[in-house]
Amino acid sequence: MTAESDLRTLLRDLRPELHPGRYVFATVPDGVVPAGVRPAVTVSEAEGLTLVLPEAEAVTAGLSHSYPAGWITLRVHSALDAVGLTAAVSLALTDAGISCNVVAGFHHDHLFVPHDRAAVAVTVLERLAAESKTG
Repeated sequence: MTAESDLRTLLRDLRPELHPGRYVFATVPDGVVPAGVRPAVTVSEAEGLTLVLPEAEAVTAGLSHSYPAGWITLRVHSALDAVGLTAAVSLALTDAGISCNVVAGFHHDHLFVPHDRAAVAVTVLERLAAESKTG
């Protein structure tokens, strides 16, 4: 699968997929992931290791956490050097009043949006894709 960099094609082929469950953000200052925790995302920062993980795992591990989120994967294979995808997606969600934390993986972009607005966010992204097909 070849990574796509053309913005119009990226938007047309978004195919947002909502993962089941609630995800939260937590941090471990010592950088050690607790046993039984399988984070979806990790980010190393000077203050510690940020974990994005299922809420139930955070609770079980006793991790302080915040931002209950829905996890949306954009199924289009976006190139890491593609220009404008994050901006276009962020603008569409901003216009709908939905906050978003974006994480780029090697193959796909992943969005973490408020859990109670995740289904609406998917609808917004599907509309963005549809508009890109006709526009």
